[in-house]
Amino acid sequence: MSDDKIVNRNLVVVGAIIVQLCLGSIYAWSIFQKALYKTPTLYGWDKLWSNLPFAAGLASFALFMILAGRWQDRVGPRKVATFGGILLGVGVALAGLVDIVTPSHDMVIGTIYLVITYGIIGGAGIGFAYVCPIAALVKWFPDKKGLMTGVAVAGFGGGALIFNYVEQYLIAFFGGLVGNPLIVLGVIYLVFVVIGSQLLAAPPVGWVPDDYTPPVTTADGAGTGMIPGEMIKTGSFWVLWLMFVFAATAGLMTLGNVVSAAAEIDGIVEVLALGALIAGVMSIFNAAGRIVWGLVSDKIGRIATFVAMFLVLAVGMFAFGYVAGLPVAADGERWILVTVISSVVGFCFGGNFALFPSATADYFGSENVGKNYGVVFTAYGIAGITGALVAGTFGTAFGYSIAFYITGILAIVAILLTMVLRSMKKAA
Repeated sequence: MSDDKIVNRNLVVVGAIIVQLCLGSIYAWSIFQKALYKTPTLYGWDKLWSNLPFAAGLASFALFMILAGRWQDRVGPRKVATFGGILLGVGVALAGLVDIVTPSHDMVIGTIYLVITYGIIGGAGIGFAYVCPIAALVKWFPDKKGLMTGVAVAGFGGGALIFNYVEQYLIAFFGGLVGNPLIVLGVIYLVFVVIGSQLLAAPPVGWVPDDYTPPVTTADGAGTGMIPGEMIKTGSFWVLWLMFVFAATAGLMTLGNVVSAAAEIDGIVEVLALGALIAGVMSIFNAAGRIVWGLVSDKIGRIATFVAMFLVLAVGMFAFGYVAGLPVAADGERWILVTVISSVVGFCFGGNFALFPSATADYFGSENVGKNYGVVFTAYGIAGITGALVAGTFGTAFGYSIAFYITGILAIVAILLTMVLRSMKKAA
């Protein structure tokens, strides 16, 4: 079902980017994680606990996206994205009361409060809003699914770039506390997501661009238009889902911990406050990867692009593991190297969000892509939890080096699964 008609599909692109810029701020959590973990005079929380609000946000994001996909397929993207923007703004603003709820900055109580507000409520808001621009653009641009999905979700990666600096400035302005910055951000998210949502709409049923002939789509021999209940019975779905889990775990662990990891690799990062710069550059490549990998996949196919992207990701994770295992540098020897490696990881991580929705449409049809991708996207929620656990447990016990090596191995497993997916498609 469509919203009020918008005849210029490029306006939908503008709305999608505005919405995604705000939603992508969740990737800037590493700035807050650093404030909670690296400021012992105020907080002094450990690695695992300071990662839990981020992990909860990702899990809630993925869970509620299932509901959002079904709802937006019925009522259109505008209403659902608007509701998501309100929920995100309220959740993050409520999270800003953490310094009042826990004036002594108790780690356990504070973490539980942030998990509920920033994680569950705010993450739900992201879940409701995120799928709407993607589903709308896949329908408006069936001739350029990979590229336009990449453009839309590039905003999600770009949001982390912008809000890395906004968050760092706000935390410094408020004396190292995280509460007031979260309140300010909540208001920003609410206003801009609601505004961007008003430009979203689905095309009329059956609409296709001029001179475009839809290709034949297969999923284990089935035709287009599969619904989630049918999709989850296919082997292709489960292989695709596992690919997403393993690939996203590597990127999410890095995004959530890059600032703290960089500070442990090179002491000058703390001295010169380079954390936001490193995370910001990573976010640029995260955004670029969504466009580039999406465009490449339209040219050479989804399977070949998956293999190439996962291979580059594995190299980046192993390189990060090696550098993190070296003695700490205190003279600025390694922060540039860390920036380069994290940018490679971000570039590959971003590609997931162009390739997986496009692959979902390829294998299971575009008709129900909103609800179908919502189910596929649960892999991302699992990856958020596994990424936090890998960083929190192995990072605490053995240092970040082992954590990066583990996620590098997971990227190799994703390559092997891609080979399985290719053989299944040939058999179909």
